Amino acid sequence: MPVEHGGKTVFGASVGILMLETRFPRIFGDVGNAESWPFPVHYKVVPGATPDNVVRGDPGLLLDRFVDAGRELVAMGADGITTTCGFLALVQEDIKNALGVPVATSSLMQIPMVQSLLPAGQRVAVITISKATLTEAHLTAAGAPLDTPIIGTDDGRCFSRDVLGDAAEINFSDCRLDMIDAAKQLMETERDIGAIVLECTNMAPYAHDIRKITGLPVYSAHSFISWFQAGLRPRKFRLELDDPRI
Repeated sequence: MPVEHGGKTVFGASVGILMLETRFPRIFGDVGNAESWPFPVHYKVVPGATPDNVVRGDPGLLLDRFVDAGRELVAMGADGITTTCGFLALVQEDIKNALGVPVATSSLMQIPMVQSLLPAGQRVAVITISKATLTEAHLTAAGAPLDTPIIGTDDGRCFSRDVLGDAAEINFSDCRLDMIDAAKQLMETERDIGAIVLECTNMAPYAHDIRKITGLPVYSAHSFISWFQAGLRPRKFRLELDDPRI
């Protein structure tokens, strides 16, 4: 029997998720709902990291807390770290260098890869929870073009208000309508869109609706973390040439 290597507390879960400190309900499909994943994950709440002060403030002020929580996840057994807010692209470099493992802070990091898939003349667009505070600095940190088209749910019925306000109750039917309205507005104002990236991790449950309405590929935090996991724990395919020692 081959030698097994230790050094962790928990085995079998590769992705560690740094959670903002929230109380709002997280529905199926949300990164913070454990049932969203077909694989086991680790969770760790970052004290004081609220949606409002990360999205509308400076997440760099909380860097030490994110690093401390990330180190706890790595010590527990995580082989890679992700988060529950796309605005944390601003601290991607700092967190990955501090933790020494692969780190995928933001769904926005998909933009360069998705752009490389599109035909000439087509661009990736972004739907965000806060267009008012998604800046060129966030795009630069994610490796995205500065002229990336962006639409927000800022003026919608409740999505931005209730998630950023950390509401104890949310009308998710109205949230869905906010997402649909944003997608429609995007298609009306931008004629060269070939794919959409959803910045906010709470938007993943609506990716199917947006795809249906726009006819475009839609990439979310769920697609990003699923891809991330696929590299951390590649699927085992049984081959005739398999070495039984591995």
